[in-house]
Amino acid sequence: QVRLEESGGGSVQAGGSLRLACAAFGYSEYDFSTKCMAWFRQAPGKEREGVAAMSDGGGRVYYDDSVKGRFTISLDIPKRTAYLQMNGLRPEDTAMYYCAAEVLNCRTAYWRNGAAGYWGQGTQVTVSS
Repeated sequence: QVRLEESGGGSVQAGGSLRLACAAFGYSEYDFSTKCMAWFRQAPGKEREGVAAMSDGGGRVYYDDSVKGRFTISLDIPKRTAYLQMNGLRPEDTAMYYCAAEVLNCRTAYWRNGAAGYWGQGTQVTVSS
């Protein structure tokens, strides 16, 4: 049974950094390397939005325009863990962040639709001005 567990959220001031981690349980190392992993976020009163995605073992990377140049998605395949390094955080980045595995349409812009096989429970990121 696949299970995703996020960690690393917290409260920071604008301009600060956080690194989110998503540990994936239930995959072999090879299987994990073939899955599309992504980070989504949802702020109160807003729809969920795709932040970043990575497929092909890291060969393809996608970012929402709002985070390009500030956020970096990465994978540690032996650890079956996906990361989201967030630098230059802004108050508008405040949201619950979710990790997703086996994201559909990962090689197209439609990965943002959020169709995925598995989701984590979320980790809160709060950025104060």
